Amino acid sequence: MENMYNLNIERAVLSAIIFDPETYEEIAAKLMSHDFYLPFHQHVFAAMEELSRTEKPIDEEFLRSKLVSMGKFDEVAMLDLLSANPISNTSAYLAEIKAKSSKRALATLATEIKKVTIEDDLPAEEVMNLVEKKLYEITQNNTNEDFRESKEITLAMMDEINRLKALGNSKLIGTDTGFKNLNDRTSGFGKGDLVIIAARPAMGKTALVLNMALKAIERNEGVAFFSLEMPAEQLMLRLLSAKTSIPLQALRVGDLRDEQWSQLSAATTELSEKKLFVDDGGYATIHHVRSKLRKLKAQHPEISVAIIDYLQLMSGEGKEGRQQEVSEISRGLKQLARELQIPIVALSQLNRGVESRDNKRPMLSDLRESGAIEQDADIILFVYRDDVYREAQEKEREMKAKAEGKEYTSEFRKKAEEDAEIIIGKQRNGPTGTVELVFQKNFTRFVDKTHAPAFEVVYEDGDIPMQEANINVDVPII
Repeated sequence: MENMYNLNIERAVLSAIIFDPETYEEIAAKLMSHDFYLPFHQHVFAAMEELSRTEKPIDEEFLRSKLVSMGKFDEVAMLDLLSANPISNTSAYLAEIKAKSSKRALATLATEIKKVTIEDDLPAEEVMNLVEKKLYEITQNNTNEDFRESKEITLAMMDEINRLKALGNSKLIGTDTGFKNLNDRTSGFGKGDLVIIAARPAMGKTALVLNMALKAIERNEGVAFFSLEMPAEQLMLRLLSAKTSIPLQALRVGDLRDEQWSQLSAATTELSEKKLFVDDGGYATIHHVRSKLRKLKAQHPEISVAIIDYLQLMSGEGKEGRQQEVSEISRGLKQLARELQIPIVALSQLNRGVESRDNKRPMLSDLRESGAIEQDADIILFVYRDDVYREAQEKEREMKAKAEGKEYTSEFRKKAEEDAEIIIGKQRNGPTGTVELVFQKNFTRFVDKTHAPAFEVVYEDGDIPMQEANINVDVPII
């Protein structure tokens, strides 16, 4: 057991802080109170944290007073601490404390694995998920799962409020969606959010999230992309088209002018250095996604969003019925988003029932296996392009006329740029409504619509602010 801790090293580090309080911030950035083995040392470090937060001196007198008020003072242990020789170079000592803390956590995990496997007889899948989760927490050195007290929660909330205040008038407080109009309505995707983006085929389901991914990696953030439908090379082709404004079809056949080759070369070089990670194996269960994403996030903390294309292609784990499987998948994704503190964006299919309505704009009930998805999601977005249906209707009329031997002149004209709507069907912490974008077909690219009309705000439970109650605006019909 002695190789699991070293009290002399712990005393030396704490003594160094008392001797030179300015070193506290540097040490606190690397250690947490539970990294110390001796309970008294944990209490001392926690007392130092409280003194630093309240801008009081970290010295012997204030420490004694704070420990007494906490009911944790030990005269003998304090004398042992003060008699330790302070050190000037703490790096090696900090690494040793950290390493022994991880060893103790691993030993505890080994005991827990034995318990849940043999005594509790949990299914193998649950045991593996527990092990992976605990290992990820140990990697992040965040194994404290005790209840959070009101004081700690309040302080964390105040830190967040101060962070938001520092942003000034910016409406973006979460992860940038890549679209200003959408940011204005959602304030960005929150850490821990499960975001569902749903559409019927041909609406640009995949194109929208690729645009979001491109904007993120251009900001030097990391993106994890689980592509269950197309290989990574096809995804990269679409990214290059959106980035260079070279038509996708031209890229596919290599029919480029000299200046376009130069553009493509520069864009390829730039994207090759970005933090985009694609899993295009074509098969994924919630266990698979959890395992890979935990490992990737531990290796690359800059990962700011994970994207899954698409949810219905994920496989279940032998549960009875597809709805039960989807329920397990959506709940697992939500829990994983909270654990990793990043938004997870999952694409989803819509039922064919949309096609039978005159107004084909989707609604929540159109989600396939909608119950669990609707419940677990923090934000649900629908992608809708009216021109897709108008073109299909014109083709149907033309075919019908030809079948009847009649002439037919179509009034529909294909456009390089089409109006697109992002319908916010659910937003746990904000209003629902519609955001207007433009879809540039040749480049499979969505862009913000300039001079977009007023956004329709729908408040739930009739909770309409008084100052907005008498405002009349023209809005698109949902």
